[in-house]
Amino acid sequence: MNILVSPYLGGISLVDKLQPVVNLVFRGWVAYVFFLSGLTKIKSWDSTLALFEYEYAVPLINFKLAAYAATAAELIFPVLLVLGLFGRISALALFVLNWVAAISYPDISAAGIKDHYFWGTMLLVLIVYGPGSWSLDHLIKRRFV
Repeated sequence: MNILVSPYLGGISLVDKLQPVVNLVFRGWVAYVFFLSGLTKIKSWDSTLALFEYEYAVPLINFKLAAYAATAAELIFPVLLVLGLFGRISALALFVLNWVAAISYPDISAAGIKDHYFWGTMLLVLIVYGPGSWSLDHLIKRRFV
């Protein structure tokens, strides 16, 4: 029996050691994608406003407010996510933004929607499990809680 249990426990131990690395990669990848999107919006603000007014079917709010909110979210939450500060809240905010983006643009391609699913899945992992031990949230929790 020990012949089966020892390799299994060794494998689990190795995977546990990789968890902070995977969390950091997820945080970095998603942050990179969303931050670049925010920078693109700022770089061509007139085009951004036109897209929000005429292309995106943004539900419930004025297109200008949606453009400002989306741009701010894409510039603020990725930074927090990379740092692992308010990690779950940042991941949740980006998950909602990702979801709204996916449903608001009716002409999105199959490849484009797969990207949104991919990012959404990474964000869900971060929402459920948190930003991991290589994060400011973890350091704050360890120090003050």
